[in-house]
Amino acid sequence: MSIVYCGIVPHPPIMVPEVGGHEARRVKATQGALTELGRRIKDSGAATMVIITPHAAVFHGAIVINLAARYRGDLGDFGAPEVRFDLPADRELGTEIKRQAADLGLPVVDIGELSHRGRLRAPLSLDHGVTAPLYWLKEPVSAYVVVSMAFLPLEKLYAFGVAVRRAAEVLKRPTALVASGDLSHRLLPGAPAGYDPQGEVFDAEVVRLIGQGDVPGLMSLDPGLVERAGECGYRTMIMMLGALDGYRVEAEVLAYEGPFGVGYMVAALKPGARDPDREFLRTFKEKRRRQIAARRANESYLVRLARETLESYVRGEKRPDPGEIPPEFRRRAGVFVSIKKHGALRGCIGTIEPTRANIVEEVMANAISAGTRDPRFSPVEADELDDLEYSVDVLGEPERVAGSHELDPKRYGVIVSSGGRRGLLLPDIEGVDTVEQQLAIARQKAGIGPDEPIAIERFEVVRYR
Repeated sequence: MSIVYCGIVPHPPIMVPEVGGHEARRVKATQGALTELGRRIKDSGAATMVIITPHAAVFHGAIVINLAARYRGDLGDFGAPEVRFDLPADRELGTEIKRQAADLGLPVVDIGELSHRGRLRAPLSLDHGVTAPLYWLKEPVSAYVVVSMAFLPLEKLYAFGVAVRRAAEVLKRPTALVASGDLSHRLLPGAPAGYDPQGEVFDAEVVRLIGQGDVPGLMSLDPGLVERAGECGYRTMIMMLGALDGYRVEAEVLAYEGPFGVGYMVAALKPGARDPDREFLRTFKEKRRRQIAARRANESYLVRLARETLESYVRGEKRPDPGEIPPEFRRRAGVFVSIKKHGALRGCIGTIEPTRANIVEEVMANAISAGTRDPRFSPVEADELDDLEYSVDVLGEPERVAGSHELDPKRYGVIVSSGGRRGLLLPDIEGVDTVEQQLAIARQKAGIGPDEPIAIERFEVVRYR
């Protein structure tokens, strides 16, 4: 294989003396481990390093690769503009990685191309996820490829590592793959992201699993534990591990410490001989298929109808037959269809008042609109359909209220109006916990200023999943 070495590195700017000063001495173990990892990468004969960072432009639905001719950046944001980097890029390898990822059905975009077309305004310079560890790795290779993590399902992140390995093999390019990321940001009271005792649990488990090279164990970590840890390195690790799929791994944790309330782990992973028992990608994909099948088996009538309607529309097929319509859906009502992808909103369109003959017709029309006409998003494409999750809200009759004291964001949706402007927000939305938040968002959607007088209506919904 052409992946000759892999590593996991933390990226606290404070470990750079020009940034941290005397405080940098508190992470001597990390500094020394990074220097040792850099030495091992150099000794491996790697010509190119692919480094995955969580702090460049990150998309929910795609992996971002930077195909620049050179990579430049500094630590000016952290008070040390004199610490500069100017790195040659391996555009040939980066382009081949993108091609191999496409062959695996993975969405990958070139950030430079998006920026050139004016579709993205994001800095193209190196972020500290790259620069801080490279300071101590001592730039051990002659060229680089910079990649951003993504909020994709874990098996797709893992498959990206497979794409990196295949690209390196096609070009016969000795390549090192490095995952940049810190572990829990919640190890101590007063830590940057607050304190959670589960942060220490998460870090201990990750250190153990990486030291054992236990890929299935890492992939199976409790999502709740990962969330509570407040980490920024879990997904980059999964992406890196995919490059080792089907190979034995000699894994070693070179250092772990967390003096500032954030966990810093440095790990070295050296690929060994082929091992069919470690070909995990097929297993992970099958697990994902079972999850999708189980979700669809438990869909309500309206959600299944919304999904099948959008799928048929996107594929250019005949509209599905709703069959015998249940009695409760033969009436008319306003309906909202919401679509999420990997936990993030992908589209939401609805009608406050009914416009169709019955609820079923309302759902079918709004499902197509939510997937293809929400102005906040590009239209859904066929290769996304398996990743989408739907919910359908059937609205009750709105009722006028005297003031915000009659609202409850978990129970009631709100409609605010002023003149000819009207804005609606559904109830029980993640992250909307107060009446004030609910009204502010509804005002914003209607284009009503925060100090303008409004009429308020509330309504209940029946939510189908």
